[in-house]
Amino acid sequence: MNTPKSLALALAMATSLFTLGSQAATAQPSVVIVHGAFADGSDWARVVPLLQAEGIKVTVVQNPLTSLADDVAATQRVLNNQDGDVVLVGHSWGGTVISQAGTDKKVRSLVYVAAFAPNAGQNTKELYEGYPSPPGVSQIAPDKNGYLYMTPQGMATDFAQDLSKEQTAVMSATQGPIRAAAFEEKTSAAAWQAKPSFYIVSNQDRMIQPDLQRAFARKIRASTTQLDASHVPQQSKPVEVANVIIQAVKHGQ
Repeated sequence: MNTPKSLALALAMATSLFTLGSQAATAQPSVVIVHGAFADGSDWARVVPLLQAEGIKVTVVQNPLTSLADDVAATQRVLNNQDGDVVLVGHSWGGTVISQAGTDKKVRSLVYVAAFAPNAGQNTKELYEGYPSPPGVSQIAPDKNGYLYMTPQGMATDFAQDLSKEQTAVMSATQGPIRAAAFEEKTSAAAWQAKPSFYIVSNQDRMIQPDLQRAFARKIRASTTQLDASHVPQQSKPVEVANVIIQAVKHGQ
């Protein structure tokens, strides 16, 4: 027969376990960001502190940009280090990466920022079909190693035309060239089919046609935000981009 003391201890333990369970169920997800081609993690330097100010844990994946498989693997390593649920964000090429990596059970929702959203079995290159070639594509140049990079002119006039010349000069110097063959690698999954999605359309984008972005947003049934921004709204409209990510974090809580 339980004594009053042992009964009180049992009740205290049960209450503690219930509280821990409730906290786990309502814990705020972390945010993992996958940058695009012709960039590195610093592309998100203006958004990260805005999320951190809201108490959100943020990690930006440093993609090798050597292949779709390698970028998915880099993203998976970061996901493995998260303690709980994750909002997975992808910009541009990063949209292809999160469409694949987002099937991870920790990923609660997806945020596409001026990003590709392929079906399973599609590659990124074929997603342009049926739409006029965007102006910035003409400024993508090959190097001697099988990689592609943005010319300084293209960075200033097509990739980030709403930023200063000083900023685009730094972006040109720090950009991550992408292996050309990566754009021809097919995904094997489309995480957006099973998970809530958010999409930021850049209405002044000269790298991915805005109409194509809207088509992606409709296809994936995303909550859609349209911004008058270049291909890098995370730099020119960081508050607006952060607000969409915060909305995704709070979704379902």
